Amino acid sequence: MSNYSYLGNADPKAIEALYQQYSQDPSSVEEGWKKFFEGFEFAQESFPMLPGDQKEPKKGGSGALVSDKEVQVRNLIHAYRTRAHLRSKTNPVRERRDRKPILELEDFGLSEADLNTEFNCGAEIGIGRATLKKIIDSLKYIYEGTVGFEYMSVRDPEKLKWLREKIEKEALAFKPSTEQRKRILNKLNEAVVFENFLHTKYLGQKRFSLEGGETTIPALDAIINKGAELGVKEVMVGMAHRGRLNVLANIMGKTYEQIFNEFEGNAKPDLTMGDGDVKYHMGYSSQVDTPSGEKVEIKLAPNPSHLEAVNPVVEGFVRAKGDAEYDNDRSKILPVLIHGDAAVAGQGVVYEVVQMSQLEGYRTGGTIHFVINNQVGFTTDFDDARSSVYCTDVAKMIDAPVLHVNGDDPEAVVFCVQFATEYRQKFGSDIFVDMVCYRRHGHNESDEPKFTQPSLYNKISKHPNPREVYNKKLIEMGEVEGELAKNMDKEFRSMLQDRLDMVKQEPLPYVYQPLEEAWRNLRRSKPEDFDLSPETGVKEEEINKVAEALTTIPSGFKPIKQIEKQLKQRKDMFFKDKQLNWAGGELLAYGTLLLEGNPVRLTGQDVQRGTFSHRHAVLHDANTNEAYNSLNHIEGAEQKFEIYNSLLSEFGVMGFEFGYAMANPNALTIWEAQFGDFANGAQVMIDQFVSCSETKWQRMNGLVLLLPHGYEGQGPEHSNARPERYLQLCAEYNMVVSNITTPANFFHALRRQLTWEFRKPLVVMSPKSLLRHPKAVSDLSEFTSGRFQEVIADDTVKPASARKVVLCSGKVYYDLIEKREKDKIKDVAIIRLEQLHPFPKKQINDLLAKYTKAEDFVWLQEEPENMGYWNYIQRIYPERSLKLISRKASASPATGFAKVHAEEQELIIEKAFA
Repeated sequence: MSNYSYLGNADPKAIEALYQQYSQDPSSVEEGWKKFFEGFEFAQESFPMLPGDQKEPKKGGSGALVSDKEVQVRNLIHAYRTRAHLRSKTNPVRERRDRKPILELEDFGLSEADLNTEFNCGAEIGIGRATLKKIIDSLKYIYEGTVGFEYMSVRDPEKLKWLREKIEKEALAFKPSTEQRKRILNKLNEAVVFENFLHTKYLGQKRFSLEGGETTIPALDAIINKGAELGVKEVMVGMAHRGRLNVLANIMGKTYEQIFNEFEGNAKPDLTMGDGDVKYHMGYSSQVDTPSGEKVEIKLAPNPSHLEAVNPVVEGFVRAKGDAEYDNDRSKILPVLIHGDAAVAGQGVVYEVVQMSQLEGYRTGGTIHFVINNQVGFTTDFDDARSSVYCTDVAKMIDAPVLHVNGDDPEAVVFCVQFATEYRQKFGSDIFVDMVCYRRHGHNESDEPKFTQPSLYNKISKHPNPREVYNKKLIEMGEVEGELAKNMDKEFRSMLQDRLDMVKQEPLPYVYQPLEEAWRNLRRSKPEDFDLSPETGVKEEEINKVAEALTTIPSGFKPIKQIEKQLKQRKDMFFKDKQLNWAGGELLAYGTLLLEGNPVRLTGQDVQRGTFSHRHAVLHDANTNEAYNSLNHIEGAEQKFEIYNSLLSEFGVMGFEFGYAMANPNALTIWEAQFGDFANGAQVMIDQFVSCSETKWQRMNGLVLLLPHGYEGQGPEHSNARPERYLQLCAEYNMVVSNITTPANFFHALRRQLTWEFRKPLVVMSPKSLLRHPKAVSDLSEFTSGRFQEVIADDTVKPASARKVVLCSGKVYYDLIEKREKDKIKDVAIIRLEQLHPFPKKQINDLLAKYTKAEDFVWLQEEPENMGYWNYIQRIYPERSLKLISRKASASPATGFAKVHAEEQELIIEKAFA
């Protein structure tokens, strides 16, 4: 409900009754009406009616004059503010559909006979007491032009007031200077030249041209320039394919020669190794000078064909840069997401990203959403692409204003994006600019659009491009503008000829930022790096500092009884028993990294306490609910432990954390699934970013995924994190996949992430029952020295006496040793594979070579045969004829019946020792 939705087209008699009630007791009416009547009485006092102005007015209880028609004119103004965007002239190539805006005089009990009557309500739009005709003319000029302002759903009074004043005052006064017009035309020239150049040189090649939407280039230029004036130091752009090459050339300064080489297939990747990707997917960085003399860092994020998947990556990247480079000043770095109309309406990740925009753990200071609305998605007309009136209706969810603007009016587009930049900088909130334009060609340059939209494309084929439209407008405006247009036309033709002649361009100079230097100081991994992990032990004094923070609460802080018990157990664990459980090992890893100057960020659904209530990284006061983050109170630690319970999102949140890790190589960035297979909802992120970032995007990334996994009778949804999916994606040392069984090994795995001289994603099949298993503990000495163990040998059974060797991974190890101890079996050795990829073949071979008398070598898993690790083991380790023990191949990961589960599990364990 907007601040003025109580007006609508209300019955004047009902309003009069409310006013009588207000006159007797102002507090007796709803707050919205109270404000309205206060404003009305103010208007009456400021602009008293003259005798004979209208029919005899009615008197309210306080003696103030109330006119039915005055109220209806006020309603008309409100209706224009609320619904006139439905009638604005925003479409350059189609007739505007009748969306029934309800803005006619008769809709408000008014008629042409009232046009010359003066109304006090003119003051509401800044023109004072005025005739109804003047009020309507003003409203039409403001609200029915080439910009449709959709903002009355904004509920924040301060924002609403700012928006209204900006729209009803500054929009009217907007008149670019000759220099500004020259820049707009110049950027349009550049955009059109680029498309003409590629169309001439590479006829029929895919380039996802911007033709029809060239005004995007002056729009982006204006965002950067206005942002720089308002303190922005860096702009991060996320966009799909359409216009991407044009943005690279004309916004980011990538030379035609570089783009030419990519079309010819001659370009060399900027880093060694890697498969690369097509030219309209890759990212880029540059530094540009603005007209005001500021230097702005601009980045274009790499993105796949999965439209909008780049959005959370951009937001995470911006958050990390804001944290590390700009000391949490979110106004210094601006995310700009460029959407297609069909994608912004159709892709669910847009909802997730918009929903996280104001949450504490994901806030980036507001995003400018710029929609290149070419009114078609691939080949689908918008009637079949969405149910909403506008593609931007997702904006209403967070009260973000939307400016719909005609792409053939570059000055209006520039006004809108400058308006959007000011709004973002002032309020730190999202805003949408919906530039309605068209697509000159089909989905790509080899498509025939007339197959699906023949009538529309007949119009488009005859329609001049935005540069020609603006040129003509300037010529018609007057002598100065006309001369400017003619001169720019000469420059345009000269520029195109230079490009066709391949006149050399100088690349922009570039100075690396601190975080970029940190990335440059890392190196790519080599196969031998995975033969043995680096030392990752810590000093005992560091352990004591972390332990002190984990076992101390501030005076006056009252935890619930269960937490008091937990704190006592923690204290005994660190200082008395000297044996750490899973939570102890995990929190110790985070604490020691903080002490070493590395920030740690952990997000996911319910991570602060942990899904299985093991972590309790954040405690809550039983009386006040006040939160206490223990690891942020370590003596001598300068970095913070950021741990946020996320919104109920997997795709958006995992993408955000990937972006965060992409920006900062010094941070340990972790996403934890509530259950492992919840990551299914983020499969696009895993496939398009996590698994292939290094080879595809030429970007290392150290993101950690914690995916609870293990067969414990909780049914198909909560047993299996689908390790086979990650292992199928494994090749070329692209990521680490593990299933860890001891707290110390988990500690070393986390610390190894930042100890390595390179970065790799780490996927952990994370435990559930092991969080409290009495045998899943590690001596304190295992933390003060040592390294991550890819394979853990069996110290119980002597190799010479083993008739059988069972290799396994994860929690099933504890089921096996329980059976072995119970039945006093002495001749079956159990080897734990803690890291599946990169596969520790040398270590396994060295271990297995010791079992000279063993007759059986078995791979045992609790997952079905077609899931888990078996197919991967066969692919990666063909030289060993291992036998398989597992559940039978199955369509579903696990049974839903606890009794059946127990029988299956028992059968697997029995077979291991048969």
